[in-house]
Amino acid sequence: MLVDDQPLLRAGFRALMKAVPDLEVVGEAGDGDQAVLLAGQTRPDVVLMDVQMPRSDGLRATARITADPALSGTRVIVLTTFELDEYVFGALKAGASGFLLKDIEPEALIDAVRLVHDGQALLAPQVTGRLIQAYVGAQTAPPPAPAGRTEVEGLDSLTQRERDILRLVAAGMSNKEIAEELVLSPLTVKTHVSRVLGKLGARDRAQLVVIAYEGGLVGRG
Repeated sequence: MLVDDQPLLRAGFRALMKAVPDLEVVGEAGDGDQAVLLAGQTRPDVVLMDVQMPRSDGLRATARITADPALSGTRVIVLTTFELDEYVFGALKAGASGFLLKDIEPEALIDAVRLVHDGQALLAPQVTGRLIQAYVGAQTAPPPAPAGRTEVEGLDSLTQRERDILRLVAAGMSNKEIAEELVLSPLTVKTHVSRVLGKLGARDRAQLVVIAYEGGLVGRG
């Protein structure tokens, strides 16, 4: 599903997706309220969500979509022209599975849709480093934990190996990169990541990033 208040951009994304055999655009919306309504009707696998839109913005719409039990299978990629930290924080807090900039190459966007559909998380390389530095360097105070969530208690249930892997996930590393860093097989890393997701009750890797930051795990030795 495509969500952007600019019809020309939606047309470009639609043409891009139409050219790919395994992707189909099931709906388009021009603001956050329309997006939430349309998502409930079409149950998309992936939503490409703009941030700045009239009526309800993309972050509010993302939070409403990811909080809906009926849309538990829907993943949201926030796509914006801005690299502002508050947008990155807001997107992850709202439950987005990816944050990318609109200057991304077409092929990379197609790959991003497929990766997020497969349960992986994506952060634009331009913002990943700044996001980590903001937390580690205490440039930006970590946002408060969502009501009802106990990240610290969840972190206490992890083994040291699982903590190490969570820290590397939060650093934006892929399973292959984590395997090389810890001298493990990719399959072993995948198993550990699945266990961490289960123990922390996280929707996907993007939520693991948030939990690692809020729990103070990033930057510790």
